[in-house]
Amino acid sequence: MASKMHPETAVIHAGHLQEPQGALVSPLYQSATFVFDRVETGSARFAGEQAGPIYTRLGNPTVAEFERRMAELEGYDGAVAFASGMAAVSAVLLGLLDQGDHLICNTCLYGCTHSLVSEQLPRFGIEVTAVDFADIEAIRAAIRPNTRMLLLETPVNPHLAVYDLAAVATLARAHQLISVVDNTFMTPLLQQPKTQGIDIVLHSATKYLNGHGDVIAGVVCADQVHLELLRSRSLKDIGGVLSPHDAWLILRGMKTLALRMERHSVSAQVVAEFLQRHPAVTRVYYPGLDGHPGKALIGTQMRAGGGVLALELKADFEQAVAFVNRLSLFKIAVSLGDAESLVQHPASMTHATYDSDDRARAGIADTLIRLSIGLEHCDDLLADLTQGLAPLTAGLAQEVS
Repeated sequence: MASKMHPETAVIHAGHLQEPQGALVSPLYQSATFVFDRVETGSARFAGEQAGPIYTRLGNPTVAEFERRMAELEGYDGAVAFASGMAAVSAVLLGLLDQGDHLICNTCLYGCTHSLVSEQLPRFGIEVTAVDFADIEAIRAAIRPNTRMLLLETPVNPHLAVYDLAAVATLARAHQLISVVDNTFMTPLLQQPKTQGIDIVLHSATKYLNGHGDVIAGVVCADQVHLELLRSRSLKDIGGVLSPHDAWLILRGMKTLALRMERHSVSAQVVAEFLQRHPAVTRVYYPGLDGHPGKALIGTQMRAGGGVLALELKADFEQAVAFVNRLSLFKIAVSLGDAESLVQHPASMTHATYDSDDRARAGIADTLIRLSIGLEHCDDLLADLTQGLAPLTAGLAQEVS
């Protein structure tokens, strides 16, 4: 059930494990297996008649605390943690779809999710259709008798398109489809898809939830009807289990999530406005900017624009790569949500799995650059971007003269 606490409080206290010794910080249960006092106890736990840990692949007290906290923050009955964000995505698709089912996904997805749906799912007899989720009628037209699920990200990785979740959820309910949203870019502090009617939410907990760049993890939040299948099919039988130590690190990182998301969002807005005015930049993608379609959903679906933005340069492929290489404070890395600001070139990095036609359909230009805005002072970030853009600015000045 949804917590009565404000999210800023729930992110610290929700689901806290009552430790018998009175420790303020929940202990780390770094154990593969758990001892039973009697055979009958073990039998009762395996039969589901008695609560309690059995074996960490099936459940662990530290991991369970992370799951409870995420479930309360997102407003679902429960959550299941996994060893990576892609393990979470795979868990939903392979755990809930059967041979002969049909999946509708957005035309632009994270590169590895795109590979999974376009290359792996067809191997298991699951059909996939990609459409632009900005067009509800296009989604409706793609629905078949065997359609089972709608899958999307919002904002989208890497160009920050934003979709109306309430409209997607309404369409899904009308056709008895499972709606699934990747909420990694927003976190439950900035967006709670359950409030818009979405059935399942997943995250790469590697990113903002942990926030320190030292954990790989994923989590799926859902109601009871889907949780049981996710635990039995995807967690128990496939085994992409989150380690207790990584769960403990995420719990520690989440205590500052509200403060971090506020800083990330404020700084991203400043950087986006700076880039929008820069002569070497043709376009900036950020939901907080006037003119971005997502701006209309801030205050209803979203609380802020988040900490990720993208830009297109007045340049060619080689010049875009050279710009990335000139940056010094922005580290070249294919993640986001860390204290450090990061930069990457989607066409040659995260979305290199797309062929050129698919990239064009997805709106990923050769000069598209994605920035994850960290926690540094904005003036230092703007100075780094200014020096990185300087050769392009100089070249444009020469063209004018």
